[in-house]
Amino acid sequence: MTQIGVLVGNPRPASRTLQAALALREALASTLGVPVEGPVVEAAELAPAVFTQPDTINAALETLGQADVLVIATPTYKAAYTGLLKAVLDQAPPGWLRGKIVVPLQIAASDKHALAVEVHLRPVLAELGAVVPQAVFLNEASLPADVTSFDLEALKVLR
Repeated sequence: MTQIGVLVGNPRPASRTLQAALALREALASTLGVPVEGPVVEAAELAPAVFTQPDTINAALETLGQADVLVIATPTYKAAYTGLLKAVLDQAPPGWLRGKIVVPLQIAASDKHALAVEVHLRPVLAELGAVVPQAVFLNEASLPADVTSFDLEALKVLR
């Protein structure tokens, strides 16, 4: 059975980035005709362990590595992805994503950052061995303000 995992690099837990990543996962599952299941890891929950408890990070990466497809989502910080996501990905073993399909999702407040997902995030994922058929950028204005009202219709760009 195909599993679609999610790694969210937002330093705030339960963020709109998480909701967008879950919506993207749902859209991918629908496209692939598979159930919506797989591990979900929020880097925000790993933050206290990033530099002090490598076993915690390794366990999260191992869990994510069991998924067949990954969505890796991040807000845009300083025209790139978050340092927290970088710190987590830096602990991945070489080739961690070898041959795995990964769809990066980056969200920004301005369309002028639309290339950040291609210029900054895609190369890191490729370095880890990922196959990246499509990167997705979303302007945060397209996201609902309240995460409890989040649904796929808010992300028409994904369909």
